[in-house]
Amino acid sequence: MDGVEVNGYTIEPGADLAGADLAGADLAGADLEGANLEGANLKGANLKGANLKGANLKSLNNRANHLLMTFDKVNPVNLERANLMGADLRSANLMGADLTGASLTGASLTGASLKGAVLDGAVLDGAVLDGADLAGADLAGADLTGAYLGEGVDDEGPKSAYLAGANLAGANLTRAYLEFAVLSWANLKGANLYRADLTDACLGEANLIGANLQRANLAGANLAGADLAGADLYKANLNSVTFDPARGSELIGTDLTGANLYRASLIGADLPWASLNGANLERARLEMANLAGATLTDANLTKANLRMADLTGAYLGEANLSGAKANEGTVWPAGFDPVAAGVIFE
Repeated sequence: MDGVEVNGYTIEPGADLAGADLAGADLAGADLEGANLEGANLKGANLKGANLKGANLKSLNNRANHLLMTFDKVNPVNLERANLMGADLRSANLMGADLTGASLTGASLTGASLKGAVLDGAVLDGAVLDGADLAGADLAGADLTGAYLGEGVDDEGPKSAYLAGANLAGANLTRAYLEFAVLSWANLKGANLYRADLTDACLGEANLIGANLQRANLAGANLAGADLAGADLYKANLNSVTFDPARGSELIGTDLTGANLYRASLIGADLPWASLNGANLERARLEMANLAGATLTDANLTKANLRMADLTGAYLGEANLSGAKANEGTVWPAGFDPVAAGVIFE
């Protein structure tokens, strides 16, 4: 539809549509590559399959007002399968927008509002989303390989990507940068977080069942109440990670082989049948933890706190328990001599 007039504006590649009122416009399949749409009003517009590669959509307006807590579910912009590669969407208002299958490779979405947006199957590899608000967004099956969702800075100061309650089931977050990101109550079931940086991220109550967290950096992360059943944390860094015993943490059968859990807080954690072979649990807090049936071959438990921990049926072959602390409430595997292993009873 190159050269077509819509609402008095010419629709073509490189068009200057800054501040244009395109509310309700049918722009399906339009070629707007490199167009300037800064501050344009696209409320209720249909951009399904449109080419917006390299377009400037900074401060895009998807609503008639700017009430930040109000979703526009009546007339959300339709960007289904749109090409937004490298697009500038900084501070864009895309609340409730349909971006199903859209290509956002390398796009800049710093500070963008994507609350309740549908990004199912969208491609966001290398996209910059620092300070973006994705609360309640649907990112099931999305590709966020190498995406930046860490801490950014806006007019109010440092701000992390906000993904509380977002659906990221099956999403690809390989090597994604999520430092300080808020992922509370997020659904990350089966997500691929291989080598992702989740330093100091908030994952409270998150669903990480079956997630791939191999070699991920979770140092200082908050996993209070998170469900990691069946997750793979092979050689993951969980240095100083926090698990809240009052809210529980589901780690049944989790693979923590070679994981770094130095000084990790695993008080009351549920780890039955978990694989902790070669894991570093030096100075880890494991009070009241359930380690029944867990395998800890070659694990480093130096100076770990095992008071009231349950190690019934656990395998401790070649584990280093030098200086580990226990009490009368600690339950050991049958035939295991904790004193001979260097455990200190207090």
